Amino acid sequence: MEQKGIEEGRWDFFLGRETFSLRGNQHTQEFFEGSGRGLEGLIGLPFRHIKRVFFRYNTIGIYLLCSSVLTNFPMAIIPIFQPHALLEWKLIREKDDVYDRIWKPLTRSSWLSINSSLVSSSFSTSDYKLPGIVMATAATPANESESWRISLGIDDDPSQKLYMYMHFAEVEDLKGQIREFTISVNDDESYAGPLTPGYLFSVTVYSKYSVSGSTTNKLSFSLERTNRSTLPPIINAMEVYMIKEFAQSSTQQNDVDAIKTVKSGYAVSRNWQGDPCLPMEYQWDGLTCSHNTSPAIISLNLSSSNLSGNILTSFLSLKSLQNLDLSYNNLTGPVPDFFADFPSLKTLNLTGNNLTGSVPQAVTDKFKDGTLSGRTMFYFMQVLEKIQIFVREKPKVFSFFHFHFFLSEDSTFYYSIFVVISLATTIETVTERPKEGPLKSGNCEFTYSEVVGITNNFNRPIGRGGFGEVYLGTLADDTQVAVKVHSPSSNQGPKAFRAEAKLLTRVHHKNLVRLIGYCDDSTNMVLIYEYMSNGNLQQKLSAREAADVLNWKQRLQIAVDAAHGLEYLHNGCKPPIVHRDMKSSNILLTESLQAKIADFGMSRDLQSLSTDPVGTPGYFDPECQSTGNLNEKSDVYSFGIVLLELITGRRAIIPGGIHIAGWVSPMIERGDIRSIVDPRLQGDFNTNSAWKAVEIALACVASTGMQRPDMSHVVVDLKECLETEMASRRIQRVGGHSIGSGNFLENVPLVLSTEVAPHAR
Repeated sequence: MEQKGIEEGRWDFFLGRETFSLRGNQHTQEFFEGSGRGLEGLIGLPFRHIKRVFFRYNTIGIYLLCSSVLTNFPMAIIPIFQPHALLEWKLIREKDDVYDRIWKPLTRSSWLSINSSLVSSSFSTSDYKLPGIVMATAATPANESESWRISLGIDDDPSQKLYMYMHFAEVEDLKGQIREFTISVNDDESYAGPLTPGYLFSVTVYSKYSVSGSTTNKLSFSLERTNRSTLPPIINAMEVYMIKEFAQSSTQQNDVDAIKTVKSGYAVSRNWQGDPCLPMEYQWDGLTCSHNTSPAIISLNLSSSNLSGNILTSFLSLKSLQNLDLSYNNLTGPVPDFFADFPSLKTLNLTGNNLTGSVPQAVTDKFKDGTLSGRTMFYFMQVLEKIQIFVREKPKVFSFFHFHFFLSEDSTFYYSIFVVISLATTIETVTERPKEGPLKSGNCEFTYSEVVGITNNFNRPIGRGGFGEVYLGTLADDTQVAVKVHSPSSNQGPKAFRAEAKLLTRVHHKNLVRLIGYCDDSTNMVLIYEYMSNGNLQQKLSAREAADVLNWKQRLQIAVDAAHGLEYLHNGCKPPIVHRDMKSSNILLTESLQAKIADFGMSRDLQSLSTDPVGTPGYFDPECQSTGNLNEKSDVYSFGIVLLELITGRRAIIPGGIHIAGWVSPMIERGDIRSIVDPRLQGDFNTNSAWKAVEIALACVASTGMQRPDMSHVVVDLKECLETEMASRRIQRVGGHSIGSGNFLENVPLVLSTEVAPHAR
């Protein structure tokens, strides 16, 4: 059986550093364009749309390939540049490579680098789309008389299956000389060749079948000049991929079709691509799947996802769905009766929408017959009064409980709902807080005497802000809260207090601090929030102990969280809300370091926005200061300053009165990323991720609002940045894959496999 292949410029397969999923029983597969935490997370880089890929395989290969994902080795892409050329150590990506592959330069003392002053367009117009700047350089052995051997270290599992793609192009005018050589892998001399690369024309040698180092940790290949060759071999670039097999088959097709219909029907902005449930650690954001032989979606959380329109019937196709959260969107129309037809549904959350009509009788009957029992809940919540019904266990005695509520703050109508409840102690109904009785988290208005009791007479101060002193408190159900008490000397008066309280009763997002309640009588103004045990971001960035210093991944995750919260204010609220005082001290951290935006006293919606200059020096938009044009892009500027603080570990105004954006500019011009990033990290970060974060920050602090991205784009870019860092961490855990050369390598037997190799048309 043929074991080698040489194709010239006709391929439909690029195989860079991308990842794709292969669904069984289909001869034609597609690359997926990206995912929130899905396949994109395997490599941590953005996906791009490319052409379809075709595979040739035997019947054994079909079986083995059904549940496979191919991914490249991190160090296996090796374009080689001149040691002292302008391009030395420059990573080639994105604008130079339409498939976003990262080409890493590599030199060795035993190699010579040669290059052409011409860059042929034929490289980038071929189906491989090889960057001309990469293929215009090549390496050749310094000692022309020696055998030239290159090795790939396999430190994780020497038996893992690999596919190699070697790219060749002549970069010199040979003037009658001959460059011809053969290629062998693990000393298999019949692997490929003899090969004579064309001048500025790419030739690619690939492995049709997987190879592996089954007895050692090295995969080696040799380039040997033929007897008639007058010049030594060359190589321009190389790509190596390994196979990762899944023990499970792909997600059930009905679930895949249903969730894709949901995505398109609501124009879901999350980067959902690939298999929804696999790989297990990279399933789509907001999904939970069963991980049996054939995974199925069992939980779907689309809360605060800016969904609009009627509730789609496509949800009904998710037959294994147990939990569905559609809260805090802009859904309209009636509550569908098909919710009664879900065979497995246990939890349904429709809070914070604009639904109309009555709850269908069939849905109500789900309570009556005990289907929605145990730890099940089916609840509706009026935005201000927060009426909730929790069904704790199967009712034993039934009655009808009738109450009225509005569906939204601005709704001009209301309707009645009948819900079956138990006369026994199996139901907890939370309505408007009574004036007397024990306090529970979720209530709204408190008396001042209750506030005194919550704070134990204000004996535990935990901070101070522009509004006043902040105290730690405890509700009757042991929920810890932060109690912010207005100070008479505060520059934020009753207007700011009521603006914040009013705003927080109508905005709900996981990355906004939740308002538990408030006190507003003739002499006292108090806001009660959920307690954030890790304080604010500014404090965290000022940590002196090494154990308290945020690592790079944590910083990026905090940036993503804060960006999500700000994006929700701008795009998820109607009308949009401008925070107007975005800064690191207004980003609070939970025990698990989840970031939430706080302090909305200066926030305004765009319909009532004044042009009064507000904000904090160092964070305030200079364009707004000069023009009075305050809008969402002013928040984007402030967020960019926060991002620079996260990157550098420095304050917005550095001692000496230097603004952080001005401080970082000279180092950016020098390309000195390690001097930019917080030195307390001791270089423990992915440089590509760091540069991407710096680029995002600089875009946010552009001098004019028109030049700045909106927060939706910032969220996407930061998630890509985070995935890049996470991918590099996974690579480190798998083990370093090294490349070397020389004549000292051990010979490793070639292992042919029935695994399919990708083959282009």
